[in-house]
Amino acid sequence: MRARPLLAALVALVALASGAAGCTSEDARGPAPAAPSREWQPRDGGAETTAPPSLVAAAPAGDPARGERLVAEFQCNRCHDGTGHAPAARDAHCVQCHQDIAAGRFQAPAAAMKRWNENLVQLRDVPSLAAAGDRLRRDWIRGFLLSPHDLRPRLHATMPRLAIGPEQASDIAAYLTRERRERRERPIASLEGASAARGRAIYEAKGCGTCHAFTRMAGVTAVAPVKAMEKETRAAIALAPDLRHARDRMETADLVAWLLDPGAIKPGTPMPQVPMSPAEARDIAAFVVTAELAPQAPRSAPERLPLLSRRVTYGEVARRVFRLTCRHCHSEPDYALGDGGPGNTGGFGFKPRGLNLATYEGIAAGYVDDQGERRSVFSRGPDGAPRLVAALLARQAEEAGRADPAVRGMPLGLPAVGPEEIQLVESWIAQGRPQ
Repeated sequence: MRARPLLAALVALVALASGAAGCTSEDARGPAPAAPSREWQPRDGGAETTAPPSLVAAAPAGDPARGERLVAEFQCNRCHDGTGHAPAARDAHCVQCHQDIAAGRFQAPAAAMKRWNENLVQLRDVPSLAAAGDRLRRDWIRGFLLSPHDLRPRLHATMPRLAIGPEQASDIAAYLTRERRERRERPIASLEGASAARGRAIYEAKGCGTCHAFTRMAGVTAVAPVKAMEKETRAAIALAPDLRHARDRMETADLVAWLLDPGAIKPGTPMPQVPMSPAEARDIAAFVVTAELAPQAPRSAPERLPLLSRRVTYGEVARRVFRLTCRHCHSEPDYALGDGGPGNTGGFGFKPRGLNLATYEGIAAGYVDDQGERRSVFSRGPDGAPRLVAALLARQAEEAGRADPAVRGMPLGLPAVGPEEIQLVESWIAQGRPQ
C-alpha cells in the first residue's frame, strides 16, 4: 500500500492555510535577481493607442536540447503538466494527491476525507506548461525563472526560486517555446485604431474581473471584480494571472488570439471562451497592454518580534511550524518509501542535504554541506540569526521583493511563515531547544 507517504506529505497542508516548507541547499545562493522591468506608460493617455514595446530584455537564444534535460533535472513535472516528460509518480507529485482528495478519488476513510477537504487549500491547482510557445514570450520565461514573483495573486503557491543560472534559464525557455503552432488567420499585431476606453468597458461588461486581478492601475486600486461563484470558478480564479503582467508575458497578436479562443491554443485551459468579436478582442487587448500603471509601492517584511519570555517546547514548535510547514519537503525517508522530500533526500535540482525536520532527533542532526560534513541548522550567521530562522526571514523578504542571493527563503514557493511562528522558533532555539 502506497498511501503512507501521501499522508505524510498531507500533514503539511491540511491544518494550515499559510503554506508548506520548501527545499534547502547549503550553497543556496542561486542567481542574482533579475532587474525589475520598467513599466511602460502611454504618453498621451488617449483612447486610441498602440501596443507598448517589449519590457523584457532580449536574452540568448538558448539550447532546447539542454533545456529538455534541465526540465527533467529540476523536476518540473512534479508540479506541472505539459513539460514534455511523463508526470511524476503520485508519491512524488506535489499536487496530484490533493487533487485526488478534492475529487474524492483518494482511498481513505470517509471521516478523514471530510476533514482533509475542509482544510485543503494549498497545492490544488497549478498551471500547465503546454503550448507555452503559443502564449508566452521566451525572454519573459527566462526572466521569470531567474526572478520569480507572485504572478497569480489568487493562487497560494508561487514559482519557487530554484538554483537556476542565466544560461540554464535561457535553455529551459528555449525548450518550452520550441514549438509554435501556426494559426491560419493570425490577428493583426498592431492595435492602431483600437480603443482602450472601449476595451475597459467591454472588460467590465464581460466580467473578466471575476477571475483576473489587474493591480497597480493608475488612479484606481484595481478594476472592480465581479462577484464570483467560487464553486464553479475556483480553478479559473486561482490560475488567472494578474493582467498587469500581460504586456510583458505576451505578444499582442497572441493576446488577441487568446482572448478569441483560449481553448484552441491551450486545450483544457480553465480560461473560458467568452463570446466577442475580433474588434472587441483588440479593444480589450489595447486596454490590457496600455492601461497606465502606478509606480510599484514599496513593500516591507513584517516586523521581527522579540523573544518570548515564556517557556517554549519542541512539541509546540513542531505542532505549529515543523509539522505544518516543514515536513512536506523535509520528511522522514523511512516513513515515505525512501523519499524524504527535496530538502532531505534531494529534488528540484537540489542536492540531498539530509535535513529531516519531522523529528526532534532529525532537526538536531542538522544538514550535510557540500563537503559532506554535518552542520547545525542552529548555527548563527553574520546577522546573529540561526540558520533555520534566517531561511524563514528570507522568505518574508522575498515576498517583499528583496530576494537575498545568499539565502534561499523557506518555505519554498509558498507563503512565508508568520511573525508569531518565527518568534516561536527563535524563542525555542534561544531557550536551548527544550524537548
